[in-house]
Amino acid sequence: MNLSPYDSEDFPEIRAGVRRLCAEFPGEYWRRLDEKREYPTAFVKALTDAGYLSVLIPEEYGGSGLGLTAAAAILETIQAEGCNGGACHAQMYTMGTILRHGSEEQKRAYLPKIATGELRLQAFGVTEPTSGTDTTALRTTAVRDGDHYVVNGQKIWTSRAEHSDLMLLLARTTPRDQAAKKTEGLSTFIVDMKQALADGSLTIRPIRTMMNHATTEVFFDNMRIPAANLLGDEGKGFRYILSGMNAERTLIAAECVGDAKWFTRKSVEYAGERHVFGRAIGKNQGVSFPIARAYANMRAAELMVHEAARLYEAGKPNGAEANMAKLLAADASVEAGNACIQTHGGFGFAEEYDVERKFRETRLYQVAPISTNLILSFLAEHVLGLPRSY
Repeated sequence: MNLSPYDSEDFPEIRAGVRRLCAEFPGEYWRRLDEKREYPTAFVKALTDAGYLSVLIPEEYGGSGLGLTAAAAILETIQAEGCNGGACHAQMYTMGTILRHGSEEQKRAYLPKIATGELRLQAFGVTEPTSGTDTTALRTTAVRDGDHYVVNGQKIWTSRAEHSDLMLLLARTTPRDQAAKKTEGLSTFIVDMKQALADGSLTIRPIRTMMNHATTEVFFDNMRIPAANLLGDEGKGFRYILSGMNAERTLIAAECVGDAKWFTRKSVEYAGERHVFGRAIGKNQGVSFPIARAYANMRAAELMVHEAARLYEAGKPNGAEANMAKLLAADASVEAGNACIQTHGGFGFAEEYDVERKFRETRLYQVAPISTNLILSFLAEHVLGLPRSY
């Protein structure tokens, strides 16, 4: 089968290294974690030690100094090998916010330790119960008090908060009715979560979901953040987060492409091995055509991922491309997953085949970090110029 032959892909050496690492974490490892709802500590440590999670950090701060295309290649390969990068992908897309908007002092204080794994930057505190994806409506406040900001509020769907040392937090520093525009008055901070937990000003509550995603809700009760931890200018945080979200969309789209490749490979293998009525089931068009269509749609999504990453690296606007990549790749991975389950029949629901686990994991990206419907709304209004939908 010819699924983007490895010798013709971008970053072949990096991909080969990731595949070797992933081979040490087979399906049994992920099923065991899934059963107990445990965080893949050993897997994340292996990725960190190999330098894959610091790929976006400049060499002067201890990283590889590569671009978003390299990060996308890493995450895609992790998923294509049957592993799950959701346990650590946030470190890559939150990194851009610090790199683009952090001060030199902040970069030198945090980036080298993140590169070595001494610190984990895995938590991204944006979404709230009452605002959802309407980020400008968030209610968590950060009030200046001398050399600190005092934070009160709540975030939800803050994944990996229990396994992170640092959080990138978006909070309101100017009341919404006093801000010149609804996108202003929001500020971005680096939060020392361990210190806040020790102070008792931060509470983390796990949320059990249909997949092992280590997501939580977090509560801030007079949490004090040093003013030195403010990223960029006060009140401009929405713009800073927005640029990071485009990287997030692109990288998660790459993961979905990897999932689709895994599903398609499994489908092809099983369709060739499984014999019914004296012949391989793959000889039936009812089996082969859905697999072929899913493969074609994956390749189309893959091209959009590459375009979104190219524009991001060039410093050009890529909001439309990043969102389209996320939309197309999330659809392609679910389509490939459906074809894989259908091809396997009842065995597609058996844990030992890993198909049902991977399907639950990839189904998340129809909803998170932004739903496909909201992407369509964005494209209709901001790209096509159609009236705003309600």
